[in-house]
Amino acid sequence: MVGATAKQAAPALRLDLVAGLTAAAVVLPKAMAYATVAGLPVAVGLYTALVPMLVYALAGSSRVLSVSSTTTLAILAGTQLGLAVPDGDPARLVTATATLTLLVGAMLLLARLLRLGFVANFISTPVLTGFKAGIGLVIVLDQLPKLAGIHIDKEGFFRDVVSVAQHLPETSLITLAVAAATFAILIGMERLWPHSPAPLVAVGGGIAAAWLLGLQAMGVSLVGHIPQGLPSLTLPDLALLGDLAPGALGIALMSFTETIAAGRAFARPVEPPINANRELVATGLANVGGALLGAMPAGGGTSQTAVVRAAGGQSQKASLVTAAAALATMLLLAPLLGLLPNATLAAIVIVYSVGLIQPAEFRAIRGVRTMEFRWALIACLGVLVFGTLKGIVVAIIVSMIGLASQTAQPRVSVIGRKRGADVLRPLAPEHPDDETFEGLLIVRPEGRLFFVNAQYVSDQVHALVEQYRPRVLALDMSRVPDIEYSALQILLEGEKRWTDAGIVVWLAALNPGVLEMARHAGLEQRLGRERLLFNARAAIARYQAMQAGAAPTPQAAGRR
Repeated sequence: MVGATAKQAAPALRLDLVAGLTAAAVVLPKAMAYATVAGLPVAVGLYTALVPMLVYALAGSSRVLSVSSTTTLAILAGTQLGLAVPDGDPARLVTATATLTLLVGAMLLLARLLRLGFVANFISTPVLTGFKAGIGLVIVLDQLPKLAGIHIDKEGFFRDVVSVAQHLPETSLITLAVAAATFAILIGMERLWPHSPAPLVAVGGGIAAAWLLGLQAMGVSLVGHIPQGLPSLTLPDLALLGDLAPGALGIALMSFTETIAAGRAFARPVEPPINANRELVATGLANVGGALLGAMPAGGGTSQTAVVRAAGGQSQKASLVTAAAALATMLLLAPLLGLLPNATLAAIVIVYSVGLIQPAEFRAIRGVRTMEFRWALIACLGVLVFGTLKGIVVAIIVSMIGLASQTAQPRVSVIGRKRGADVLRPLAPEHPDDETFEGLLIVRPEGRLFFVNAQYVSDQVHALVEQYRPRVLALDMSRVPDIEYSALQILLEGEKRWTDAGIVVWLAALNPGVLEMARHAGLEQRLGRERLLFNARAAIARYQAMQAGAAPTPQAAGRR
């Protein structure tokens, strides 16, 4: 039995080994590239591919999620570090990075203690689409000067666009050729061999060209010295906590959001579900551990996890292999990586960041609902106009406004009956033959009624009463799961107003929680049990019996 288990485990281990090495060929060059996006030495990218990946592999709930730096986290971290260390002093930058990453990890762990796993759902999909598109545009523009071998002073997205255009005549053709060759390798290999180690080939080609052709002497900028060996212990600077805390909060939110999204995207039905609170612990510990060894903020990456899955990865052993490859690179290959052209890294960043810009998603959102399309555009413009960190705030505010707009104006429908069938449904132009009942108006509000939307619902019902002039108003509450105190008071006021106008008010299909609230508020005593009906069908039967002059049956009355 033990021998059979060992035989089954051996193929899985081989798959994890292959997947881990394949992922390393993609992750390590990208990690170094993302470090440059954040304005950090490329060695920081290697540290981020080592410690956070190792910690998450031991603590995470996903079997295949690969955790290191991502494009979004890199640009957010770079923005915050630029604000905290405006002079770019290398020593202070290392300390600030450790402090920022530690803060991100601490906030994720605090969120777990407060059971805030649901916060990952605070940014809606359309808003996240717009936010990521804005991030993608910022990253691409940020890398363009490196592709052309020019320098600009950063002053904001739109000013930078103008500045790049003005400096284009100064383009270094040899630098541009290096970038073009990198693009050809990355795009060509990805089309011919999806999930291939194209970044590794591009990095190797760039290093070989720099060494054999003497690219630095021709004016091509190289990465330069990379310290060989293990990262040293880095302690945070408590004096920077106040300056870095706001940015760390946004980075923590985005780290968790990306981690949950990637983990759920690649989870198979036979695998355990992704546990949001455990992910908070895993990503929190990954960032805390990474901070002490000089890593930048980390989170789950979609593209690198896709490589693990495509290569046959079965468990987190694949991430352990990737982390081991990062360690070997730091110990053995660091001097060689110093020959890497910056244009090669910039090309890698662009190729793997441009995927954040998804016009097809914008079109799909617009095809479903124009309002959500506007939210996506606002989130995108928020990043471009206000910057990446404030762009997170814009994205969250837009999501909250979107949620408020949906809950503040719930659907309020007039209910009719399908002719010749016992089917009740909202009146609509698509069903012109649906029948209504002279003198009876059935109105159905939908959703939770609370202080934000209660007055709107009351106004809608009042407008329908003015339009139909019924003798009996039946409120079908079957789609109202809960009613808050303020909404209940507005309902009581409306009932009094309609009763004073000579209209009899019935309440139908009260859910247990709503019925209990109505009893506590004295509404049951005020209306009498005969005006609390089982459902809208009971209301129709009772009204028809009244019109016929017959006493309603207990079933028709539907007493509660």
